[in-house]
Amino acid sequence: MQLSPAVQTLKPSATIAAAAKAKALKSKGVTVYDFTLGEPDFHTPEHIQAAARAAMQAGHTHYTPSGGIPELKKAICAAYERDYGLHYEPNQVVVSNGAKHSIHNVLTALCGPGDEVIIPAPYWVSYSALVELTGATPVIVETTEASGFRLSAAQFDAAITPRTRLLLLNSPCNPTGTTYAVAQLEALAETARRRNVLVCSDEIYEKLLYTDEPFRSFSTLLGGIADRTIIISGVSKAYAMTGWRIGWTLAPVELTAAMDNLQSQETSNPCSLSQYAALAALNGPQDCVETMRQEFARRREYVLKRVRGLKQVSIAEPGGAFYAFFNVSRHFGKPLGQGRQAMANATEFCAALLEESHVALVSGDAFGAPGYVRLSFATNLEMLQAGFDRIEQFLG
Repeated sequence: MQLSPAVQTLKPSATIAAAAKAKALKSKGVTVYDFTLGEPDFHTPEHIQAAARAAMQAGHTHYTPSGGIPELKKAICAAYERDYGLHYEPNQVVVSNGAKHSIHNVLTALCGPGDEVIIPAPYWVSYSALVELTGATPVIVETTEASGFRLSAAQFDAAITPRTRLLLLNSPCNPTGTTYAVAQLEALAETARRRNVLVCSDEIYEKLLYTDEPFRSFSTLLGGIADRTIIISGVSKAYAMTGWRIGWTLAPVELTAAMDNLQSQETSNPCSLSQYAALAALNGPQDCVETMRQEFARRREYVLKRVRGLKQVSIAEPGGAFYAFFNVSRHFGKPLGQGRQAMANATEFCAALLEESHVALVSGDAFGAPGYVRLSFATNLEMLQAGFDRIEQFLG
């Protein structure tokens, strides 16, 4: 069977692959300290679950409009008006099957062979793959730990060519937890406006911040550049709703119409019950979000303390999300663990750590950052403590 060239070169998601390896060990009865997947360990709040049950009982189990039910679109617009002072109309919203699907819609609607998409590294594992599926070329711009893994306006400007379609920006960032100061975002926005480049701003972790500076949506910058910005977000992270698969885009009307048409052919519509659950999340009490954020903040402080205590390991402090992204490269080439193995890269490091110490991390190789590993602290403190004890023993 001859597969398409795009699928032949497509690699599986590294985070899902790492989680699958951990799961395989667990199935053998092994206790695994699994820090691979980026999903909250909290249950979806009860009022959101109740809304889904009510929607089912009310008969909302049929097709919906392809881009989402009108009530949810209005609620999304109202949320951005309430939280950021941004005004959007429902015809600028497309509700999709998670933020990953939303990004796919944006790239498919805008990009094709010969186009380029600028991606700062480290980057979420799916970004480059989704760009390549369109036939476009991901242009990876490396950032450094010293800069806090932030893309500078000068780097952005230097990466732009006549073939550049957009910048794919993620703040707070997966895998690093990096956040940008307003001045840094303004500089990127000014470059985008001057060079006539669109910005796709992935803001899925917008509610999970640990800095003194409040979150700024990219569309609010420079007095408002919504005509050059596509916002990606959803309910997965802030409301512990990863499995419900609801994300959205806020974009100029012409692009929104194109993505709506695309989605009508791809999936017909997002899950009807999940849309009513998302409606309850946005319109209901928001204290559940703050409760979860505070717990993540507590875990973050513990994780930073433990990482800083590891031998020959360094980290750029994460300002948001729920990840610790730390540098283990000084251990390469040295014998580690009770088996005294020598690892050449982060992928081998993670494989040995899982095999010997039963701790599952994700290699930075998958995020465009050789030498680093990602640990998700979206799990309880007891699990984190036991996992770090084993990492310490492994590094010995």
